[in-house]
Amino acid sequence: MTQDSFWPDGMRSAAAFTFDVDAESAVVWGTPQNARRMSVMSHQAYGPLVGVPRILNLLAEHSITATFFVPGFTAERYPEIVREIAAAGHELGHHGYLHEQPSALSRDQQIAALDRGLDALAHVAGVKPVGYRAPMWDLSWEMPELLLERGFLYDSSLMDGDRPYELAVSSAQPEPASLVEIPIQWTLDDWEQYCFLPEISGSGYIATPDQARALWESELDGLHAVGGCWVLTNHPFLSGRPGRAASLGKLMARVVAMPDVWVAPLRDIARHTRALNLKARSIQPIDVTELDD
Repeated sequence: MTQDSFWPDGMRSAAAFTFDVDAESAVVWGTPQNARRMSVMSHQAYGPLVGVPRILNLLAEHSITATFFVPGFTAERYPEIVREIAAAGHELGHHGYLHEQPSALSRDQQIAALDRGLDALAHVAGVKPVGYRAPMWDLSWEMPELLLERGFLYDSSLMDGDRPYELAVSSAQPEPASLVEIPIQWTLDDWEQYCFLPEISGSGYIATPDQARALWESELDGLHAVGGCWVLTNHPFLSGRPGRAASLGKLMARVVAMPDVWVAPLRDIARHTRALNLKARSIQPIDVTELDD
């Protein structure tokens, strides 16, 4: 398949705006004592309380349908704003229950977090998500199989491609079962640019919105040139701040003005990829016993 024939309607590349609505969950899993830090909790609560409404207005202004990955804990704590996201026509994706790091959990613990997150999104918004993003972008080797068992269409946690592909999950069947994988990258995440929480995250250096936008635009241009898929990840408690949101709006305007860029939520990108009937490829774990001297 040629680069020019991968995307629909003669488009050269694709672009997606995605938002991880972590709120407090991002800083309390594994360190529950952070819940005692009122200032830190207020920093995280800014996302659903102020950031998400501002971002929803931006998306409406630029006629963009986005994907919001929501931990189950966030959905239960802020049900009204999660319902507003769904009512505006945006996709709700799965992002754990309490933003648990999958690779740090046993298989049974991963199952519990996955199912609890599904139950929360179903109860709050009446949604069964088709997409998953691993908290901390740290997918475990067990998770793809667990996702496939629960009917998920795609994952967006891995970093080994410029555009979506079929990730082989099981070779036990005549035709290997697969998930669509929509790759991400650290360069296209606002956490590395903006997040500083004393004793929790960041060095104290915080980029300006213009610096962040320049970085993201450079990746947009690079991926467009190779026919790739540009997936931006923003956190409403970070990019929902006024100056950053204004810069994000400028970025949205630039992306939607590009005539040969398909701007779509991840569910649509995944469905398109599945319709291409791509041959699934696998990623093999390293046998650490082979590394012993």
